[in-house]
Amino acid sequence: MLGFLLRLLPFWVREPLIIAIGSVLGVRIMYLAVRDHDRGAAGLGVVFIVFTAIRVYAVVRALRARRIPSPVACADEAAVDAAAQAQAGAGQRPGPDTPQKEPNAWGQAVAAVAVFGALAAALWVAPRVLPSDDSTPQPASCPGRADEELPRAYKKTPEAVTGDELCTALNRPDLARLLKTPEERATTASGTSNTAPLTDGKVAQPEAEVTFDTYTVNLSATYNDLSTAQYVKLMTIGGEKEIKTGTVLGRPAVFSSDHTMKFKISLESGGSGGPVEQGPLARTLTVALDGKDRGGSYAITVWSTSGALPDDSVLLDIAEKVLPTIPERSAR
Repeated sequence: MLGFLLRLLPFWVREPLIIAIGSVLGVRIMYLAVRDHDRGAAGLGVVFIVFTAIRVYAVVRALRARRIPSPVACADEAAVDAAAQAQAGAGQRPGPDTPQKEPNAWGQAVAAVAVFGALAAALWVAPRVLPSDDSTPQPASCPGRADEELPRAYKKTPEAVTGDELCTALNRPDLARLLKTPEERATTASGTSNTAPLTDGKVAQPEAEVTFDTYTVNLSATYNDLSTAQYVKLMTIGGEKEIKTGTVLGRPAVFSSDHTMKFKISLESGGSGGPVEQGPLARTLTVALDGKDRGGSYAITVWSTSGALPDDSVLLDIAEKVLPTIPERSAR
């Protein structure tokens, strides 16, 4: 259908339009081929460029032909002049000479390019102006509560970040890829500005959580005086297993495993809760707040309802990407 419509256009409209389209497509395809190292796309781009070059050559030949009249056309023009002179000599009054005005080739070419540019601009702007019909579910975003009233512990600890800030740092576009599940999207994302349990609300402990179909990732920060070295000693005394120490971002760090807790709430009995049960196993990477290990830590915990755990390298990748993006505070 498009080819039929193009054939109906005059030569000086059709050819510049084809040249403009071929040039844009050829250059664009070649750019994508070089960027993606795609040989197939590079071959297609070459085809468009060669086809456009052939059309340019045809237009150049047509322009030259219009500037240089052919010998046959000159002879015909001389014969017409001779006949006109003969008629004038015979006493016949020549009719008014009304030469037919030929269309301006360059004007038509410029008009065709302008029309193509307007169409391209409309196609470029339309997706940004018109409402999208894309029904693809979007990843969850952090709710954000700028007017949230923080507990007193946050006022006493000016360097403490909020749960919303942790959520923003954790809910990265590449978090699913870091979890080795790149096709998944975050279903929920949240952040809370809590305090640590058993501290009478004196220790700030914000946390954030992002949930996927396969894994759930929790990020928390604890602003206490417990160093990572002391934390490792406590776990060792408590008989914790699968402990592995190391360094992350120049800070002391430790890997550990523990079971999550599972709560059951029965709606039939007025929302009363059942006994607390042992949930799936979780893997945690705890990293000191600073390289001197003066107290406090970040903790990244990953678990799944199926009980499967990612490799420790996954938690390490998340820590190296997420922790540097958490804002540092010296005053609130």
